[in-house]
Amino acid sequence: MDFTRILPHPDLDEFIECYWMMYSDDEVPIIEKIIPDGFTEIIFNYRDVYKSKISGDWNLQSPNLLAGQLKTFFYLQNTGTTGSVAVKFKPAALTQLFGFHMDQYVDKIVDLDSFQNSELKQLKEKILSCVNIGSNIQEHLIKKILDEYLVSLIQNASSNPLKGTLELIFSSNGLVTVTEMTAMASIGERQLERLFKKYIGLPPKYYARIIRFNYIFELIKSKKNSWTEIVYQSGYYDQSHFIQNFKAFTGEDPSSYFFEEKNMANFFLNKL
Repeated sequence: MDFTRILPHPDLDEFIECYWMMYSDDEVPIIEKIIPDGFTEIIFNYRDVYKSKISGDWNLQSPNLLAGQLKTFFYLQNTGTTGSVAVKFKPAALTQLFGFHMDQYVDKIVDLDSFQNSELKQLKEKILSCVNIGSNIQEHLIKKILDEYLVSLIQNASSNPLKGTLELIFSSNGLVTVTEMTAMASIGERQLERLFKKYIGLPPKYYARIIRFNYIFELIKSKKNSWTEIVYQSGYYDQSHFIQNFKAFTGEDPSSYFFEEKNMANFFLNKL
């Protein structure tokens, strides 16, 4: 599988984390694990579709998808060759740009074509118009198309009442209390919960846990820290608490997790 991460135009920094692409001619079915990273996505599959297993049975996905916030891991499996283009949105961006209430999409992968939204339809048409071009040109064109369209779209975006709070969560690597979040937002805890429900989909404390969990991968990637240092720096009380949280998000013990393996989970969790 070839993975590509593309940085968006600087004007999109408040709204877009990155664009990404996946491509593979291998038709052999492979089960991949997807782990929460705190971001939402719109995904366009222009080759064969995937199957997903979030809870219970495997379900065949639609080609064009909206993926909401995840509370825990789930599984994907290819049904043939892979060709995907996606926009990874900042936590509140889908509400700001499209008016979505994100609590409706937690742990869900929704058919994008089920939304009666002209902006999403235009975005899909623009992406699918260039996906059959050679890989190098394709990457350049996709960035150009996405940048131009999304820069024009943000002109009418609503403001983000959680901007300062989210910045605090990310700058502290999730090591922040609800009291500190309410102080940053200058609102009460109930109002903070309501805003997180609408703009993020998850409670503020749980969302901070996901960002703290993500920080583990950054610490491990640096290869400068022992497990004891990683437990301490990522804010866990002890190793048992650390292992418990790691298992909750990945289903695996950290000592048996393959951090260097080239797979979807590590691609999404290992930032630029």
